[in-house]
Amino acid sequence: MKQRRRILAAAAALLLPLGAPLAAEGRPGAIYSVDGGPIGLVGDKTARRPGDLVTVLIEENQNVANEESTDLLKSSSLDYQLNSFDIFPNAFSTLPDINSNSEDQFKGTANYKKKDKFVARLTAIVVDTLPNGNLVISGRREIRIDDELRLIEFAGVVRRYDVRADNTVQSELVADARVSYSGCGPLTLSTNRKGLNRLAHDLINWLWPF
Repeated sequence: MKQRRRILAAAAALLLPLGAPLAAEGRPGAIYSVDGGPIGLVGDKTARRPGDLVTVLIEENQNVANEESTDLLKSSSLDYQLNSFDIFPNAFSTLPDINSNSEDQFKGTANYKKKDKFVARLTAIVVDTLPNGNLVISGRREIRIDDELRLIEFAGVVRRYDVRADNTVQSELVADARVSYSGCGPLTLSTNRKGLNRLAHDLINWLWPF
């Protein structure tokens, strides 16, 4: 009996140095921490907390058509003749006669059609969670090739229920969505007017009525 107590005391003395660092670090003893890692191997992996990532499938189609037609017709006629003039009967050899016709026609037709399409894929980060569970997301992608720069920016508010199982969401389901695509570099400058050429072009468009 005494020998068994000695063996247990020796084993406790050997394990005490190993358990001291764990107690000093304040670890609860579990290997996995929910706050320190992913949601889980079999859990929901869609974005739901600030700092999570969600992929936005940007597909914006705009098809605007407007047609206006105006048809205006105005016509007026005046026929006036003086038959008698008793004050000075010899003043006129022929009494005055007024005959007037006026006609005004206006017809105008305007057609306006515009079709735009923008397709892109962008991974955004959840920057805030609203009290009702909606996610505020924001993301940007910068692509630089030599001296040419392309920048895509996206921001908006998305419902957690609209995020698919593969952690993607369509841009048309994002509220208050703001999509921006801009670029700078030699290719962009070669396709845009600049300097006096742009000033002259804008001046002609402002002065020319047609």
